[in-house]
Amino acid sequence: MLTRRQLLKIGGTTLGGVALGGSWARLAHAAASDMRFVFAYFSGGWDILLGLDPRDPVEFSSEDISATLIQPGYELLQNRPNAGLIRAGGLTFGPFIGELTRHADKMAVIRGMSMETLTHEAGRRRFITGKPPSGLLARGSSIATFLASKLGEDHPIPNLAIRVESYNVDQPSYATALAASGVPDLVRALRPAEPKLTPAEDGAIDALLAESARCNSALRSPAWRVAEASRLKAREMTTKNLAGLFDLTNNDALRTRYGVPAGAAGLGSPEAQAAMAAQAIMGNVSRAVSIEATSGLDTHFREWTTDQGPRQERGFNAIARLADHLAASEYQGTGQSWLDHTIIVGFSEFSRTPLINAREGRDHSLTNASFILGAGIRGGVTVGASSDVGMQPQPVDLATGRVDMGGQVPRPEHVLQTMLELAGISGDPDDLRVPPIRAMMR
Repeated sequence: MLTRRQLLKIGGTTLGGVALGGSWARLAHAAASDMRFVFAYFSGGWDILLGLDPRDPVEFSSEDISATLIQPGYELLQNRPNAGLIRAGGLTFGPFIGELTRHADKMAVIRGMSMETLTHEAGRRRFITGKPPSGLLARGSSIATFLASKLGEDHPIPNLAIRVESYNVDQPSYATALAASGVPDLVRALRPAEPKLTPAEDGAIDALLAESARCNSALRSPAWRVAEASRLKAREMTTKNLAGLFDLTNNDALRTRYGVPAGAAGLGSPEAQAAMAAQAIMGNVSRAVSIEATSGLDTHFREWTTDQGPRQERGFNAIARLADHLAASEYQGTGQSWLDHTIIVGFSEFSRTPLINAREGRDHSLTNASFILGAGIRGGVTVGASSDVGMQPQPVDLATGRVDMGGQVPRPEHVLQTMLELAGISGDPDDLRVPPIRAMMR
């Protein structure tokens, strides 16, 4: 559980990050667009045949496995909700895409991506930062941290991460993620500690700390300046009743909208995290929110036939309800919706093999897919394709989205560079070293 002392420590990054907190960061913030971001992590390695990159079981039958090296295996699934392929909004999905089809017309799918790893930690950190890890160690700041540094300086919690890793190695301290293990943990962190001080006591302590931060030795100390900035941010978070905004125990309407399960366990669910993301975005609390949309996807054994699809579908459903909520809510009196100002990115560390193993499960595959939904996205678009033999990554013309042997193989950094471009941040300031995918940009 996070404490107020831990909140005060948020932002203890490198001195280089402190230096970036000056006029350059404020200039970039002023120039960037009014965009919000939600990063939805599907933990464990999703099966793209069941969702984002399906195959017709008639064309890819069991009799042709030796030629195609692809086995949809839909007939082996014990909880399949439909016959197989689902078509919506110009896109084709697998049997467990769930409620996400409601937003196919606002969504782009990237297929045939390469993760260049079969390791959970490396794949996850590659997508979070847009840079290949050094071994298992993340290299660079999270993209959410980078976006928060450019867009979120004036927000109470610029960068919020629930059950998702976050890194800050070179950005201002205010952009460091407030990380929590679940919605209850977040609520506890944002509540003033007990026993509460009287206003006079609180004011006296605040004045003393502020005066100490203005002394010459403090002004000359980068570490002290970071500590004071973090103290002020923590004070802001605990005095604005943000805990009430995220307290789902007292918000039956929100729990009903998202289908949050009853009881304390429900507060750690994908549905609760999606509701939390909506509150953070529409409450103008955060610019970048990362959530664990679902978990338990590392199905090497027979649980693939029973658990993989329903767990993925639960994550897709939670994101669909988040998009429903944003789309139905007016954005600050403009006549537009919050979804018109929010981008949702769905990702996993890699996918699962196109062939079912001897244990009735699927192993790790470096081929991946991703979906992007919301503001600035050309809906109903598929970028790239995995090959029809073994579902291998293939190069793509990033301008048209079509497979092109002279193009580039899509990787996480292409997706993240597109997010920066949509936010009005061009010139590759995060050193991703790839162009954006313009085929999915309006």
